[in-house]
Amino acid sequence: METFRQRLRFRTTEEDVKLRKRKSLLYTKEDNAPIRTELMRVAAFSVIFRVVNCFLVQSSFVPDEYWQSVEVAHHMVFNYGHLTWEWKEGIRGFTYPLFFAVIYKILHWINCDYVYLLIWIPRLFQALLSAFADVKFFFLMRTLEDRDIAKWTFFCHLCSWFTWFLCTRTLTNSMEATITCLALSYFPLPASKTHSSTKKYLSLVALAIIVRPTALIVWLPLLAYHFWQCKNKLRLFVHDYIPIGVSAVVISTTIDCIFYEKWIFVQFNFLKINVFHNVAELYGTHPWHWYLTQGFPVVIGPHLPFFFHGCFLAFRRYRVLLVAITWTIGVYSLLPHKEFRFIYPVLPFSLIFCGVSLGHMRMWRRAAACGLLAANLLIALYTGLIHQRGALDVMSHVRTLCHNVSEPDVLFLMPCHSTPYYSHIHCPLKMSFLECPPDLGQAGHMDEADRFYDDPLLWLRTSFPHTQSRPSHLVLFDVLEKEISIFLQDNHYKKTADIFHTHFPEGRLGGRIFIYEKH
Repeated sequence: METFRQRLRFRTTEEDVKLRKRKSLLYTKEDNAPIRTELMRVAAFSVIFRVVNCFLVQSSFVPDEYWQSVEVAHHMVFNYGHLTWEWKEGIRGFTYPLFFAVIYKILHWINCDYVYLLIWIPRLFQALLSAFADVKFFFLMRTLEDRDIAKWTFFCHLCSWFTWFLCTRTLTNSMEATITCLALSYFPLPASKTHSSTKKYLSLVALAIIVRPTALIVWLPLLAYHFWQCKNKLRLFVHDYIPIGVSAVVISTTIDCIFYEKWIFVQFNFLKINVFHNVAELYGTHPWHWYLTQGFPVVIGPHLPFFFHGCFLAFRRYRVLLVAITWTIGVYSLLPHKEFRFIYPVLPFSLIFCGVSLGHMRMWRRAAACGLLAANLLIALYTGLIHQRGALDVMSHVRTLCHNVSEPDVLFLMPCHSTPYYSHIHCPLKMSFLECPPDLGQAGHMDEADRFYDDPLLWLRTSFPHTQSRPSHLVLFDVLEKEISIFLQDNHYKKTADIFHTHFPEGRLGGRIFIYEKH
Protein backbone atom coordinates (compact mmCIF):
# COMPACT_ATOMS: atom_id res chain seq x y z
CA MET A 1 0.00 0.00 0.00
CA GLU A 2 2.83 2.36 0.91
CA THR A 3 4.67 1.48 -2.27
CA PHE A 4 1.57 2.33 -4.37
CA ARG A 5 1.27 5.71 -2.62
CA GLN A 6 4.96 6.43 -3.19
CA ARG A 7 4.59 5.56 -6.87
CA LEU A 8 1.52 7.76 -7.16
CA ARG A 9 3.33 10.62 -5.43
CA PHE A 10 6.33 10.17 -7.73
CA ARG A 11 4.12 10.24 -10.86
CA THR A 12 2.33 13.31 -9.60
CA THR A 13 5.62 15.03 -8.91
CA GLU A 14 6.94 14.09 -12.35
CA GLU A 15 3.79 15.43 -14.04
CA ASP A 16 4.07 18.64 -11.98
CA VAL A 17 7.64 19.09 -13.15
CA LYS A 18 6.60 18.60 -16.79
CA LEU A 19 3.69 21.00 -16.31
CA ARG A 20 5.98 23.61 -14.73
CA LYS A 21 8.40 23.23 -17.62
CA ARG A 22 5.60 23.76 -20.13
CA LYS A 23 4.36 26.80 -18.23
CA SER A 24 7.90 28.11 -17.93
CA LEU A 25 8.47 27.61 -21.66
CA LEU A 26 5.16 29.24 -22.45
CA TYR A 27 5.96 32.14 -20.17
CA THR A 28 9.41 32.52 -21.73
CA LYS A 29 7.99 32.56 -25.24
CA GLU A 30 5.31 35.06 -24.28
CA ASP A 31 7.83 37.13 -22.35
CA ASN A 32 10.30 37.17 -25.27
CA ALA A 33 7.65 37.92 -27.88
CA PRO A 34 7.75 41.71 -27.35
CA ILE A 35 11.57 41.60 -27.49
CA ARG A 36 11.51 39.64 -30.76
CA THR A 37 8.94 42.04 -32.19
CA GLU A 38 11.07 45.00 -31.16
CA LEU A 39 14.13 43.33 -32.68
CA MET A 40 12.37 42.81 -36.00
CA ARG A 41 11.12 46.40 -36.06
CA VAL A 42 14.52 47.87 -35.22
CA ALA A 43 16.26 45.61 -37.76
CA ALA A 44 13.78 46.45 -40.56
CA PHE A 45 13.99 50.16 -39.81
CA SER A 46 17.81 50.10 -39.64
CA VAL A 47 18.13 48.31 -42.99
CA ILE A 48 15.73 50.70 -44.75
CA PHE A 49 17.37 53.70 -43.08
CA ARG A 50 20.92 52.71 -44.11
CA VAL A 51 19.92 51.83 -47.68
CA VAL A 52 18.33 55.28 -48.03
CA ASN A 53 21.46 56.68 -46.34
CA CYS A 54 23.60 54.93 -48.96
CA PHE A 55 21.78 56.39 -51.95
CA LEU A 56 21.61 59.90 -50.45
CA VAL A 57 25.39 60.10 -50.11
CA GLN A 58 26.52 61.04 -53.62
CA SER A 59 29.65 63.02 -52.83
CA SER A 60 33.33 62.20 -52.44
CA PHE A 61 35.24 62.58 -49.18
CA VAL A 62 38.86 61.41 -49.41
CA PRO A 63 40.74 59.44 -52.10
CA ASP A 64 41.19 56.44 -49.79
CA GLU A 65 37.53 55.46 -50.14
CA TYR A 66 38.35 54.38 -53.71
CA TRP A 67 42.10 53.89 -53.93
CA GLN A 68 42.38 51.59 -50.89
CA SER A 69 39.26 49.55 -51.58
CA VAL A 70 37.28 49.32 -54.82
CA GLU A 71 40.15 50.35 -57.12
CA VAL A 72 42.28 47.60 -55.65
CA ALA A 73 39.40 45.11 -55.88
CA HIS A 74 38.83 46.03 -59.54
CA HIS A 75 42.50 45.41 -60.28
CA MET A 76 42.39 42.07 -58.43
CA VAL A 77 39.41 40.77 -60.41
CA PHE A 78 39.63 42.38 -63.86
CA ASN A 79 43.45 42.66 -64.11
CA TYR A 80 43.56 46.29 -65.18
CA GLY A 81 43.57 49.57 -63.33
CA HIS A 82 46.07 51.40 -61.20
CA LEU A 83 47.54 50.63 -57.79
CA THR A 84 49.00 53.54 -55.82
CA TRP A 85 52.50 53.62 -54.36
CA GLU A 86 51.21 52.17 -51.06
CA TRP A 87 50.52 48.84 -52.72
CA LYS A 88 53.81 48.90 -54.58
CA GLU A 89 55.63 49.48 -51.28
CA GLY A 90 53.55 46.80 -49.52
CA ILE A 91 52.18 48.89 -46.66
CA ARG A 92 48.50 48.05 -47.25
CA GLY A 93 46.78 44.74 -46.67
CA PHE A 94 44.51 42.99 -49.17
CA THR A 95 41.99 41.74 -46.58
CA TYR A 96 39.63 44.71 -46.83
CA PRO A 97 39.66 44.99 -50.67
CA LEU A 98 39.11 41.23 -50.77
CA PHE A 99 35.53 41.75 -49.50
CA PHE A 100 34.77 43.81 -52.60
CA ALA A 101 36.82 41.59 -54.90
CA VAL A 102 34.57 38.66 -53.95
CA ILE A 103 31.51 40.79 -54.84
CA TYR A 104 33.08 41.79 -58.16
CA LYS A 105 34.03 38.20 -58.94
CA ILE A 106 30.49 36.96 -58.33
CA LEU A 107 29.09 39.70 -60.56
CA HIS A 108 31.62 38.74 -63.23
CA TRP A 109 30.70 35.03 -63.03
CA ILE A 110 27.00 35.74 -63.53
CA ASN A 111 27.72 38.28 -66.31
CA CYS A 112 26.29 41.15 -64.27
CA ASP A 113 29.43 43.24 -63.86
CA TYR A 114 27.68 46.42 -64.96
CA VAL A 115 29.41 49.59 -63.87
CA TYR A 116 26.47 50.80 -61.76
CA LEU A 117 26.47 47.52 -59.83
CA LEU A 118 30.24 47.77 -59.33
CA ILE A 119 29.75 51.24 -57.88
CA TRP A 120 26.70 50.67 -55.67
CA ILE A 121 26.85 47.07 -54.42
CA PRO A 122 30.03 47.64 -52.34
CA ARG A 123 28.32 50.69 -50.87
CA LEU A 124 25.17 48.67 -50.13
CA PHE A 125 27.31 45.94 -48.54
CA GLN A 126 28.82 48.57 -46.26
CA ALA A 127 25.33 49.98 -45.55
CA LEU A 128 23.95 46.57 -44.51
CA LEU A 129 26.90 45.98 -42.19
CA SER A 130 26.27 49.38 -40.68
CA ALA A 131 22.57 48.52 -40.22
CA PHE A 132 23.57 45.33 -38.38
CA ALA A 133 25.86 47.38 -36.14
CA ASP A 134 22.97 49.81 -35.50
CA VAL A 135 20.77 46.94 -34.28
CA LYS A 136 23.51 45.57 -32.02
CA PHE A 137 24.13 49.06 -30.67
CA PHE A 138 20.45 49.52 -29.79
CA PHE A 139 20.22 46.20 -27.95
CA LEU A 140 23.50 46.89 -26.18
CA MET A 141 21.88 50.04 -24.81
CA ARG A 142 18.77 48.03 -23.83
CA THR A 143 21.03 45.92 -21.59
CA LEU A 144 22.86 48.93 -20.18
CA GLU A 145 19.98 51.33 -19.58
CA ASP A 146 16.20 51.44 -19.38
CA ARG A 147 14.15 51.54 -22.57
CA ASP A 148 13.77 55.32 -22.52
CA ILE A 149 17.49 56.10 -22.43
CA ALA A 150 18.22 53.30 -24.93
CA LYS A 151 15.69 54.85 -27.31
CA TRP A 152 17.23 58.31 -27.07
CA THR A 153 20.75 56.95 -27.48
CA PHE A 154 19.66 55.15 -30.63
CA PHE A 155 18.06 58.38 -31.82
CA CYS A 156 21.36 60.24 -31.29
CA HIS A 157 23.22 57.50 -33.15
CA LEU A 158 20.90 57.56 -36.17
CA CYS A 159 20.76 61.34 -36.51
CA SER A 160 24.53 61.83 -36.29
CA TRP A 161 25.53 63.67 -39.48
CA PHE A 162 29.06 62.25 -39.48
CA THR A 163 27.85 58.65 -39.17
CA TRP A 164 25.43 59.33 -42.05
CA PHE A 165 28.23 60.88 -44.09
CA LEU A 166 30.79 58.12 -43.52
CA CYS A 167 29.21 54.78 -42.60
CA THR A 168 28.23 53.66 -46.13
CA ARG A 169 31.51 54.68 -47.77
CA THR A 170 34.08 52.07 -48.81
CA LEU A 171 36.63 53.44 -46.36
CA THR A 172 38.72 51.37 -43.97
CA ASN A 173 37.67 53.89 -41.29
CA SER A 174 34.00 53.07 -41.98
CA MET A 175 34.61 49.35 -41.62
CA GLU A 176 36.76 49.92 -38.53
CA ALA A 177 33.97 51.94 -36.87
CA THR A 178 31.32 49.35 -37.80
CA ILE A 179 33.37 46.46 -36.42
CA THR A 180 34.20 48.48 -33.29
CA CYS A 181 30.48 49.05 -32.69
CA LEU A 182 29.82 45.32 -33.10
CA ALA A 183 32.70 44.39 -30.79
CA LEU A 184 31.43 46.77 -28.12
CA SER A 185 28.14 44.84 -27.96
CA TYR A 186 30.09 41.75 -26.75
CA PHE A 187 32.56 43.63 -24.54
CA PRO A 188 32.21 43.10 -20.75
CA LEU A 189 31.20 46.65 -19.83
CA PRO A 190 30.72 47.10 -16.06
CA ALA A 191 27.12 48.29 -16.49
CA SER A 192 26.07 45.39 -18.74
CA LYS A 193 23.34 43.08 -17.45
CA THR A 194 23.90 40.34 -20.02
CA HIS A 195 26.61 37.75 -20.55
CA SER A 196 29.45 39.08 -22.68
CA SER A 197 31.51 36.99 -25.07
CA THR A 198 35.26 37.37 -24.84
CA LYS A 199 36.00 35.32 -27.95
CA LYS A 200 33.47 37.20 -30.07
CA TYR A 201 34.60 40.67 -29.12
CA LEU A 202 38.30 39.76 -29.40
CA SER A 203 37.74 38.22 -32.84
CA LEU A 204 36.02 41.39 -34.00
CA VAL A 205 38.78 43.55 -32.54
CA ALA A 206 41.35 41.43 -34.38
CA LEU A 207 39.40 41.88 -37.62
CA ALA A 208 39.28 45.67 -37.08
CA ILE A 209 43.05 45.73 -36.58
CA ILE A 210 43.56 43.70 -39.76
CA VAL A 211 41.39 46.14 -41.71
CA ARG A 212 43.12 49.15 -40.17
CA PRO A 213 46.06 48.62 -37.77
CA THR A 214 45.35 51.90 -35.96
CA ALA A 215 42.19 50.28 -34.51
CA LEU A 216 44.53 49.06 -31.79
CA ILE A 217 44.73 52.64 -30.50
CA VAL A 218 40.98 52.69 -29.77
CA TRP A 219 40.92 49.25 -28.19
CA LEU A 220 44.11 49.35 -26.13
CA PRO A 221 42.52 50.92 -22.99
CA LEU A 222 39.48 48.62 -23.28
CA LEU A 223 41.68 45.53 -23.61
CA ALA A 224 43.75 46.69 -20.62
CA TYR A 225 40.56 47.23 -18.59
CA HIS A 226 39.24 43.75 -19.42
CA PHE A 227 42.58 42.17 -18.52
CA TRP A 228 42.75 44.10 -15.24
CA GLN A 229 39.19 43.15 -14.25
CA CYS A 230 39.49 39.48 -15.21
CA LYS A 231 39.97 37.14 -12.26
CA ASN A 232 41.78 34.45 -14.26
CA LYS A 233 44.29 36.56 -16.18
CA LEU A 234 46.49 33.65 -17.26
CA ARG A 235 43.56 31.79 -18.80
CA LEU A 236 42.39 34.96 -20.60
CA PHE A 237 45.87 35.53 -22.00
CA VAL A 238 46.60 31.93 -22.99
CA HIS A 239 43.14 30.80 -24.14
CA ASP A 240 41.87 34.01 -25.75
CA TYR A 241 44.42 36.75 -26.41
CA ILE A 242 47.19 34.58 -27.87
CA PRO A 243 45.12 32.18 -30.08
CA ILE A 244 42.95 34.94 -31.55
CA GLY A 245 45.89 37.31 -32.05
CA VAL A 246 48.09 34.67 -33.70
CA SER A 247 45.22 33.46 -35.92
CA ALA A 248 44.55 37.03 -37.09
CA VAL A 249 48.22 37.60 -37.98
CA VAL A 250 48.50 34.25 -39.78
CA ILE A 251 45.29 34.74 -41.80
CA SER A 252 46.02 38.34 -42.83
CA THR A 253 49.66 37.56 -43.69
CA THR A 254 48.60 34.56 -45.77
CA ILE A 255 46.13 36.70 -47.73
CA ASP A 256 48.77 39.38 -48.31
CA CYS A 257 51.42 36.85 -49.38
CA ILE A 258 49.02 35.33 -51.92
CA PHE A 259 48.14 38.63 -53.58
CA TYR A 260 51.58 40.24 -53.31
CA GLU A 261 53.01 36.96 -54.64
CA LYS A 262 55.89 37.08 -52.16
CA TRP A 263 56.56 36.80 -48.45
CA ILE A 264 55.53 40.07 -46.86
CA PHE A 265 54.52 41.43 -43.45
CA VAL A 266 52.37 44.47 -44.18
CA GLN A 267 52.06 45.67 -40.60
CA PHE A 268 55.86 45.97 -40.27
CA ASN A 269 56.13 47.80 -43.59
CA PHE A 270 53.34 50.17 -42.53
CA LEU A 271 55.19 50.99 -39.31
CA LYS A 272 58.54 51.37 -41.07
CA ILE A 273 57.27 53.74 -43.79
CA ASN A 274 55.15 55.89 -41.48
CA VAL A 275 57.60 56.11 -38.56
CA PHE A 276 61.05 56.09 -40.16
CA HIS A 277 60.14 58.00 -43.34
CA ASN A 278 57.47 60.26 -41.78
CA VAL A 279 55.29 59.83 -44.87
CA ALA A 280 52.13 61.01 -43.11
CA GLU A 281 53.58 64.52 -42.73
CA LEU A 282 53.67 64.86 -46.53
CA TYR A 283 49.85 64.92 -46.54
CA GLY A 284 49.63 67.89 -44.19
CA THR A 285 50.34 68.70 -40.57
CA HIS A 286 48.18 70.26 -37.88
CA PRO A 287 48.81 71.69 -34.38
CA TRP A 288 48.56 69.32 -31.43
CA HIS A 289 45.22 70.80 -30.27
CA TRP A 290 43.47 70.35 -33.64
CA TYR A 291 41.29 67.41 -32.50
CA LEU A 292 40.20 69.34 -29.40
CA THR A 293 39.42 72.62 -31.17
CA GLN A 294 38.24 71.34 -34.58
CA GLY A 295 38.36 67.58 -35.11
CA PHE A 296 36.15 66.25 -32.32
CA PRO A 297 33.67 69.20 -32.33
CA VAL A 298 33.11 68.72 -36.09
CA VAL A 299 32.77 64.92 -35.88
CA ILE A 300 30.28 64.96 -33.01
CA GLY A 301 28.62 68.07 -34.47
CA PRO A 302 25.46 69.45 -32.84
CA HIS A 303 25.63 66.65 -30.23
CA LEU A 304 28.56 68.36 -28.47
CA PRO A 305 26.64 70.08 -25.60
CA PHE A 306 24.69 66.86 -24.95
CA PHE A 307 28.00 64.96 -24.81
CA PHE A 308 29.36 67.25 -22.09
CA HIS A 309 26.09 67.02 -20.14
CA GLY A 310 26.09 63.23 -20.48
CA CYS A 311 29.70 63.03 -19.24
CA PHE A 312 28.62 64.90 -16.11
CA LEU A 313 25.67 62.52 -15.55
CA ALA A 314 27.31 59.19 -16.41
CA PHE A 315 30.99 59.74 -15.69
CA ARG A 316 31.26 56.89 -13.18
CA ARG A 317 29.00 54.50 -15.03
CA TYR A 318 30.84 54.75 -18.37
CA ARG A 319 34.26 55.99 -17.31
CA VAL A 320 35.98 53.19 -19.25
CA LEU A 321 34.43 54.50 -22.48
CA LEU A 322 35.39 58.06 -21.58
CA VAL A 323 38.95 56.88 -21.01
CA ALA A 324 38.93 55.23 -24.46
CA ILE A 325 37.68 58.46 -26.08
CA THR A 326 40.24 60.61 -24.25
CA TRP A 327 43.07 58.17 -24.95
CA THR A 328 42.27 57.93 -28.67
CA ILE A 329 42.06 61.71 -29.13
CA GLY A 330 45.23 62.14 -27.07
CA VAL A 331 47.27 59.64 -29.10
CA TYR A 332 46.09 61.01 -32.45
CA SER A 333 46.86 64.54 -31.20
CA LEU A 334 50.52 63.55 -30.91
CA LEU A 335 50.67 62.58 -34.60
CA PRO A 336 51.46 65.42 -37.03
CA HIS A 337 48.96 64.41 -39.71
CA LYS A 338 45.33 64.64 -38.56
CA GLU A 339 41.99 63.94 -40.23
CA PHE A 340 38.38 63.90 -39.04
CA ARG A 341 37.90 60.27 -40.05
CA PHE A 342 40.68 58.99 -37.79
CA ILE A 343 38.56 59.47 -34.64
CA TYR A 344 35.32 58.22 -36.21
CA PRO A 345 35.47 54.83 -34.36
CA VAL A 346 34.98 56.54 -30.97
CA LEU A 347 31.86 58.39 -32.13
CA PRO A 348 29.46 55.58 -30.98
CA PHE A 349 31.12 55.73 -27.53
CA SER A 350 30.48 59.48 -27.41
CA LEU A 351 26.86 59.15 -28.50
CA ILE A 352 26.12 56.95 -25.46
CA PHE A 353 26.73 60.01 -23.28
CA CYS A 354 24.50 62.09 -25.57
CA GLY A 355 21.69 59.55 -25.18
CA VAL A 356 22.03 59.63 -21.39
CA SER A 357 21.77 63.42 -21.54
CA LEU A 358 18.58 63.41 -23.63
CA GLY A 359 17.11 60.58 -21.57
CA HIS A 360 17.44 62.56 -18.34
CA MET A 361 15.88 65.71 -19.76
CA ARG A 362 12.25 66.32 -18.95
CA MET A 363 10.98 69.78 -19.84
CA TRP A 364 12.99 70.56 -22.98
CA ARG A 365 13.67 67.06 -24.30
CA ARG A 366 11.40 67.14 -27.35
CA ALA A 367 12.53 70.63 -28.34
CA ALA A 368 16.17 69.62 -27.92
CA ALA A 369 15.62 66.45 -29.99
CA CYS A 370 13.92 68.40 -32.79
CA GLY A 371 16.74 70.94 -32.86
CA LEU A 372 19.33 68.16 -32.87
CA LEU A 373 17.61 66.34 -35.73
CA ALA A 374 17.15 69.49 -37.83
CA ALA A 375 20.78 70.62 -37.42
CA ASN A 376 22.19 67.18 -38.25
CA LEU A 377 19.80 66.70 -41.17
CA LEU A 378 20.86 69.95 -42.84
CA ILE A 379 24.56 69.12 -42.53
CA ALA A 380 24.04 65.49 -43.63
CA LEU A 381 22.06 66.39 -46.74
CA TYR A 382 24.43 69.17 -47.76
CA THR A 383 27.60 67.11 -47.34
CA GLY A 384 26.03 64.01 -48.86
CA LEU A 385 24.29 65.52 -51.89
CA ILE A 386 26.10 68.78 -52.70
CA HIS A 387 29.58 69.24 -51.22
CA GLN A 388 32.38 67.67 -53.32
CA ARG A 389 30.08 65.75 -55.64
CA GLY A 390 31.90 66.83 -58.82
CA ALA A 391 34.60 64.18 -58.39
CA LEU A 392 31.93 61.49 -58.94
CA ASP A 393 29.84 63.35 -61.51
CA VAL A 394 32.86 63.87 -63.77
CA MET A 395 33.38 60.10 -63.98
CA SER A 396 29.87 59.75 -65.45
CA HIS A 397 31.00 62.02 -68.28
CA VAL A 398 34.28 60.14 -68.73
CA ARG A 399 32.34 56.85 -68.79
CA THR A 400 30.57 57.92 -72.00
CA LEU A 401 33.94 57.84 -73.78
CA CYS A 402 34.18 54.07 -73.34
CA HIS A 403 32.16 53.53 -76.53
CA ASN A 404 34.03 56.16 -78.53
CA VAL A 405 35.58 54.59 -81.65
CA SER A 406 38.37 57.21 -81.79
CA GLU A 407 40.19 55.66 -78.79
CA PRO A 408 40.24 58.71 -76.51
CA ASP A 409 43.11 59.53 -74.16
CA VAL A 410 42.06 61.25 -70.91
CA LEU A 411 44.49 63.23 -68.75
CA PHE A 412 43.44 64.37 -65.27
CA LEU A 413 45.25 67.65 -64.55
CA MET A 414 44.19 67.65 -60.91
CA PRO A 415 45.80 66.94 -57.52
CA CYS A 416 46.58 63.22 -57.59
CA HIS A 417 43.74 60.82 -56.81
CA SER A 418 41.11 63.57 -56.89
CA THR A 419 38.60 61.21 -58.53
CA PRO A 420 37.92 57.49 -58.55
CA TYR A 421 39.32 55.62 -61.53
CA TYR A 422 38.54 52.36 -63.34
CA SER A 423 36.12 51.10 -60.69
CA HIS A 424 33.75 53.89 -61.82
CA ILE A 425 34.01 53.43 -65.59
CA HIS A 426 34.80 49.68 -65.90
CA CYS A 427 36.38 49.78 -69.35
CA PRO A 428 40.07 49.81 -70.40
CA LEU A 429 39.97 53.45 -71.47
CA LYS A 430 43.37 55.10 -71.72
CA MET A 431 43.66 57.43 -68.72
CA SER A 432 46.47 59.06 -66.79
CA PHE A 433 46.84 61.49 -63.90
CA LEU A 434 49.53 63.44 -62.07
CA GLU A 435 51.24 61.03 -59.70
CA CYS A 436 52.60 62.03 -56.31
CA PRO A 437 54.49 59.17 -54.59
CA PRO A 438 56.46 60.27 -51.51
CA ASP A 439 60.23 60.47 -51.41
CA LEU A 440 61.30 57.16 -49.87
CA GLY A 441 64.97 57.65 -50.68
CA GLN A 442 64.82 56.34 -54.25
CA ALA A 443 67.33 57.74 -56.72
CA GLY A 444 65.84 60.23 -59.14
CA HIS A 445 62.60 60.69 -57.24
CA MET A 446 60.26 63.24 -58.82
CA ASP A 447 56.81 64.32 -57.69
CA GLU A 448 54.97 64.78 -60.95
CA ALA A 449 52.12 66.77 -59.41
CA ASP A 450 54.45 69.31 -57.78
CA ARG A 451 56.45 69.70 -60.96
CA PHE A 452 53.26 70.37 -62.90
CA TYR A 453 51.86 72.96 -60.49
CA ASP A 454 55.21 74.81 -60.33
CA ASP A 455 54.76 75.74 -64.01
CA PRO A 456 51.71 74.09 -65.66
CA LEU A 457 52.27 75.57 -69.10
CA LEU A 458 55.92 74.53 -69.25
CA TRP A 459 55.07 71.01 -68.05
CA LEU A 460 52.42 70.56 -70.75
CA ARG A 461 54.69 71.80 -73.52
CA THR A 462 57.62 69.63 -72.49
CA SER A 463 55.51 66.54 -71.76
CA PHE A 464 53.60 66.79 -75.08
CA PRO A 465 55.95 68.40 -77.61
CA HIS A 466 54.15 66.86 -80.60
CA THR A 467 50.52 67.45 -81.54
CA GLN A 468 49.73 63.77 -82.06
CA SER A 469 50.99 62.88 -78.58
CA ARG A 470 48.63 65.26 -76.78
CA PRO A 471 45.63 63.76 -74.93
CA SER A 472 42.20 64.01 -76.52
CA HIS A 473 40.54 65.06 -73.24
CA LEU A 474 41.70 67.13 -70.28
CA VAL A 475 39.95 67.13 -66.89
CA LEU A 476 40.83 70.04 -64.62
CA PHE A 477 39.57 72.30 -61.84
CA ASP A 478 38.46 75.80 -62.78
CA VAL A 479 41.34 77.41 -60.81
CA LEU A 480 43.78 75.98 -63.36
CA GLU A 481 41.99 77.19 -66.47
CA LYS A 482 43.62 80.63 -66.73
CA GLU A 483 47.13 79.28 -66.26
CA ILE A 484 46.90 76.89 -69.22
CA SER A 485 44.49 78.90 -71.40
CA ILE A 486 47.24 79.48 -74.02
CA PHE A 487 47.87 75.75 -74.34
CA LEU A 488 44.14 75.09 -74.64
CA GLN A 489 43.69 77.69 -77.39
CA ASP A 490 46.80 76.73 -79.38
CA ASN A 491 45.78 73.08 -79.45
CA HIS A 492 42.09 73.70 -80.21
CA TYR A 493 40.64 72.33 -76.98
CA LYS A 494 36.95 73.11 -76.43
CA LYS A 495 35.11 72.96 -73.13
CA THR A 496 32.54 70.13 -73.30
CA ALA A 497 31.48 69.87 -69.64
CA ASP A 498 31.19 72.24 -66.69
CA ILE A 499 30.50 70.33 -63.46
CA PHE A 500 29.80 71.73 -60.00
CA HIS A 501 32.10 70.42 -57.27
CA THR A 502 31.95 72.54 -54.11
CA HIS A 503 30.98 75.93 -52.72
CA PHE A 504 34.26 76.02 -50.76
CA PRO A 505 37.21 75.84 -53.18
CA GLU A 506 40.59 75.63 -51.52
CA GLY A 507 44.08 75.81 -53.00
CA ARG A 508 44.39 73.54 -56.03
CA LEU A 509 40.84 72.27 -55.55
CA GLY A 510 38.41 74.48 -57.43
CA GLY A 511 34.69 74.98 -57.18
CA ARG A 512 33.97 73.49 -60.62
CA ILE A 513 35.47 70.78 -62.83
CA PHE A 514 35.91 71.30 -66.57
CA ILE A 515 36.34 68.75 -69.34
CA TYR A 516 38.12 69.93 -72.47
CA GLU A 517 38.11 67.98 -75.72
CA LYS A 518 40.57 68.46 -78.58
CA HIS A 519 38.94 69.22 -81.94
